Amino acid sequence: MKTSPSIGDYLIQRLYAHGVRHVFGIPGDYVLGFYDQLARSKLRLINTCDEQGAGFAADAYARVRGLGAVCVTYCVGGLKLTNTTAEAFAEKSPVVVISGAPGMKEREKNPLLHHKVREFDTQKKVFEQLTIASTVLSDPQTAFQEIDRVLHAALRFKRPVYIELPRDLVAVPGIPHHKTADIHERSDAKSLREALAEAERMINAARRPVILADVEVHRFGLQDQLLKLARKTNIPVAATVLGKSVIGEDHPFYLGIYEGAMGREDVRHYVESSDCVILLGAFMTDINLGIYTARLDPARSIYATSERLSIRYHSYEEVRFKDFVGGLLRVRLRKRKLGQIPRPPQIILQPARRSLPKALTVKRLFERLNAFLSDSTVVVADVGDALFGAADLFIRERTEFISPAYYTSMGFAVPASIGAQLANRKLRPLVLVGDGAFQMTGMELATVARYGLNPVVVLLNNRGYGTERHMQDGPYNDVWPWQYHRLPEILGAGRGFVVETEAELDRALVEAERWTKSFCLLEVRLAPLDRSPALDRLATRLARRI
Repeated sequence: MKTSPSIGDYLIQRLYAHGVRHVFGIPGDYVLGFYDQLARSKLRLINTCDEQGAGFAADAYARVRGLGAVCVTYCVGGLKLTNTTAEAFAEKSPVVVISGAPGMKEREKNPLLHHKVREFDTQKKVFEQLTIASTVLSDPQTAFQEIDRVLHAALRFKRPVYIELPRDLVAVPGIPHHKTADIHERSDAKSLREALAEAERMINAARRPVILADVEVHRFGLQDQLLKLARKTNIPVAATVLGKSVIGEDHPFYLGIYEGAMGREDVRHYVESSDCVILLGAFMTDINLGIYTARLDPARSIYATSERLSIRYHSYEEVRFKDFVGGLLRVRLRKRKLGQIPRPPQIILQPARRSLPKALTVKRLFERLNAFLSDSTVVVADVGDALFGAADLFIRERTEFISPAYYTSMGFAVPASIGAQLANRKLRPLVLVGDGAFQMTGMELATVARYGLNPVVVLLNNRGYGTERHMQDGPYNDVWPWQYHRLPEILGAGRGFVVETEAELDRALVEAERWTKSFCLLEVRLAPLDRSPALDRLATRLARRI
């Protein structure tokens, strides 16, 4: 007679079946039993320096691979994941948060066990606000069913879920159940048919339609359908900064990044003057919309996401995002001449002026980084001018640009590069991070070294919180001046460079391209008030409105 797997083993089996190969986290006594099961499984444990680093790594892993997992101990570990889980929820990244917990027998008579905050369910109540589904695996009769339920929710809604695993049930056999094979519910046939008919009429009647593609096209794996739609119709495609790299930016119908006043003026004008804007999976956030400087008219818009579908002012219920995008490929949309459209500028890099001791500028830095990118580069951008400047980079392949462009949590990029590279070992991360953000999570370079990863980390050292300086300056925007380039000496791995001029940047990038054994850290020293062209465009446009 076949023995039923334990609850812990079943969770591992289901993660593996859904494509997870790595689990990020830090051990603790309440989760050690499950960690032992993980260590003996097909999944690889990745121990980070801090729980927040594990959460960011799992988030990036999910964005590249489709599902990520992070595993920590009760409360002291779990509550440190609230920020990264909030980001995953806000930006639709399906991360499985697994927390060890006191055993069910230990909870009898409500004792004051270590790590307990208020009640034994306090942590679960917190995560109920940050996830799409949550469970405590407290009953072997229902544990398997609960595991499948929450994993189904993560994949269906592309948002994080929470699984709490009492330590005295990890090795207990569960009860098999009938699994749900299909995670894709059906649309209401009539509603879908009417929505597609109205969309077909609106698009065919439009003189100059445009597609604005965003993050949900990434999350739901619809990049191929987007490409087919654009090729079938010759309708140009723009992306938001959160959806950047939704398709390769070298396609002839690709316009560039639309982000209101923060973006290029030709792209902004083309999108906002269109008589039919087809927004696919778009988040109407302040960052995506250039701090609400965008001007998109709902009367000229088709707005389709996983949560809603509206055409002009008509709303359609029970229409799944995938079904609507797939339906656009089936209806009779006329093919039009592509015509002359804005295109991402081709960077023609002038040689570095080695004879001039001229300080490096943010503008020149990103121009040089554009030339450094290759087909095997994934750009991971942190918050601030690292993100704004990166919006102008030319990304050749899809899903090769990752940033927290909506939730904008500092400290994302360095640990996220771990998740991104482990999710796809063919890619080498180019990490763009400010000095303030680096001081939060930069020591995850120790994790990078431990697991043999090799990102190129470009640290924008402008001596503080640069974006805030442009809003309101003061001593609170200063950070302690680390000798960042010397961190490889401390870690015993990697290479460090100080970059102050264009010539030094050129030399450092050439060396970084050659050095693939471990990470390279380029400390780029910049003037505190220097800023990227994207941030400058935004400041100029906002000034006109005052």
